[in-house]
Amino acid sequence: MAPGMRTRPLLADVVRAELRKAIMSGEFPVGSKLPNEELLRERFSVSRVTLREAVRGLIEDGMVVRQHGSGTYVTHRPALRNSLDTNFSYTEYLESSGVRAGKQVLSARIVVADEATAQALRIEVESDVVEIRRVRNADSRPAIYSEDYLPASIVDPKADRDAFRDSLYRLLEERGHAVEHGEAILVPVVADRRLARVLDVAVGTPLQFLEQVDVDAQGRPVMRSLEWHVPSMVELRVYRRGPGPSAT
Repeated sequence: MAPGMRTRPLLADVVRAELRKAIMSGEFPVGSKLPNEELLRERFSVSRVTLREAVRGLIEDGMVVRQHGSGTYVTHRPALRNSLDTNFSYTEYLESSGVRAGKQVLSARIVVADEATAQALRIEVESDVVEIRRVRNADSRPAIYSEDYLPASIVDPKADRDAFRDSLYRLLEERGHAVEHGEAILVPVVADRRLARVLDVAVGTPLQFLEQVDVDAQGRPVMRSLEWHVPSMVELRVYRRGPGPSAT
C-alpha cells in the first residue's frame, strides 16, 4: 500500500458500528428485539450476508443474543468492551460507541530499546525507538493508559506529535505499514502508585494489563504496546467458537 492511502472499512463493520450506536443511544433498549432482517437491510442498504456478518459481530461483543425461532434481542449495554479476537483502534471504537472520547498525550520521545522491546520489534538492543505515553478517557474518566513503542524510522516524536492524539493504526497505515494482525498477552495486575495517579484509581485497584505486538502486511513488527485497562470502564472479552472436533 502506498503511503497516504487508506483502506476503507468493511461494510459489515460499518453496519456493526451503526447498530452499536443505536443500542448505546437507547434506540433499541435492553430486552428489546432488533427489527427483522428485511427492515435492517433496507435501513442500511446492504445484502443479507453483510447484515448477518454485522449482527454476528454484535453477538460476539455480547450486546445481542439470537433466540432460535424468535429473533435477536438486546442483552445489555456495556460501558466499553474490547473484543480481543478483533484488532481495532480504541479511538474509533469509543467514537462509534457513542462515548465522549478523549485522549491525552503525556509524552512522546526517542528512547533506546530495552531487551523486551528490541526482541518484540526485531531490532538491536539500544536502537532508537519512539515511546508514546497516552491516556484514553471515556466520558472524561481515565479508562486506558498505554505506552507504545515504534521504530524511529517510521515516526518522529516532534513532527508527528499531533498525529499521536489520533489512531496510531491510522498513522501506520498512512506510512505504508498497515497493521495486518497483532499478538497479545493478557495479565491481571494491581495499580501501583504511578498507575493509580495516571488512571485516577486507588493503589491496589485490579487492572487488566495487555502487552501486544502489531505486525504489518510484510510481516514486520511495527509497534509494541503496553496497556493498563480499568475493568470498571473497559471489559476485555474473547469470543470462543467451538467446541472443536477433538474437544472432550
